[in-house]
Amino acid sequence: MYYKELYTRRSGGNLPQLVSTENENIQSRFVVQKILELREQGVPLEEIAVLFRSSFLSFDLEIELTKSNIPFVKFGGFKFVETAHIKDVVAYLRVLENPRDVVSWNRILLLIDGVGPRTAEKVIDDILKRRVAVAADERETLPTTKFWMQFGDYAENIQKVFEVLKQAAPQNLAPAEKTFQVLQYYEPILRARYDDHQKRKKDLEMFQNITERYKEMGALLTDLALEPPNESIVDVESPGPEDEYLTLSTIHSAKGLEWNSVFIIYALEGRFPTMRSVASDEEIEEERRLMYVACTRAKDNLFITYPMNVYDRESGLILTKPSRFIQGVGDHLLEPWVVE
Repeated sequence: MYYKELYTRRSGGNLPQLVSTENENIQSRFVVQKILELREQGVPLEEIAVLFRSSFLSFDLEIELTKSNIPFVKFGGFKFVETAHIKDVVAYLRVLENPRDVVSWNRILLLIDGVGPRTAEKVIDDILKRRVAVAADERETLPTTKFWMQFGDYAENIQKVFEVLKQAAPQNLAPAEKTFQVLQYYEPILRARYDDHQKRKKDLEMFQNITERYKEMGALLTDLALEPPNESIVDVESPGPEDEYLTLSTIHSAKGLEWNSVFIIYALEGRFPTMRSVASDEEIEEERRLMYVACTRAKDNLFITYPMNVYDRESGLILTKPSRFIQGVGDHLLEPWVVE
C-alpha cells in the first residue's frame, strides 16, 4: 500500500471559512458580497471561482450575480437562462403575464404534438386579433381567468394548454403556485422530448425553489430577463484586462486548475454527497475525492458554504446538515460563520 503525507511550504494565511446560511438565496447573496469585497481588495475576477457538485446548484447564484452586474463564465453545464427546458417553462409564465407575447406563444405552441409553425401562427393570430382585441374593447385588464376560458373552438391538443393557463391565471396565485401548475402539465412533454429528462427535472425543481421567494410574477420575470453583463463590474476599477470573468464550475470541470479564492457552495448532506451516492461505499469515496479536489483548488482563500433549510422535492426531505465531509472538522482548521 502506498502512503502519502500532505504538507505545505507556506506558513500563515487565513483559515478556510465554513459558512452556514439561513437559506439558499442568502447563500447566493453572501457569495456575491464576498466576491465584491475580494474584488475591491485587488483580487481579479479571473482569480475567483465558485465550485459546485452539480450544474443546477448554481442557478440561484447566477440570478444574483447578474443582478449585481458581475460577469461570469460557466463550465460543466449551461447557464440557467440558456437551458431549453427552463426557457420552455418561462415561456408559459410570460404568456400568463402578457398574452400579447408572440415569441413565448410560438415556443409553447410548438411543444404540442401535431402543432407546426403554420398552426402556431394561426392560433397566435387569432389570439392577438380576436381575443386580445375583444378584451381590450371590453376594457378588461389582461390577463384574466375569463380570457383564458375562450379556447373551446381550438383543437383538443391546443385546448389542454389553455386549460392549464386558465387554472394558473388567477391573480391571487403566487408565482410558485403558477409555476407548479405549469410544471405538472410540462412534465410529460419533458419526458417525451429529452432522453436526460431526469437530470433536467432536477433543474426544474431548483427553478421551482427559486420561485418560492417571489411574491409577484413581474419581479421574477424581470430578474430572469436580465442579461449577464459582458464587461467588468462597473464602479470598480479593474487592474487587469477588460474581459475578466468570474468562473462558475462543476468540480469535475475544475480538476487541475487553481484560483486565488474559491467558494464551494451547497456543501450540504444530500447535495454533496448527493442522495444517490450514499448507496455504496465506492460512490461515497468518489464524492470524498471530489471534495478534496474542490478544497485544493484554492491558493489563498477558501469559503465552504451550505444553506440550512433546503427542501428536496424528489425525496420530500428538508436538508439541514452540513456535508459529512466537513462535519466534525475542528475550529482550528475551519473558521465557522453563520449568516442570517
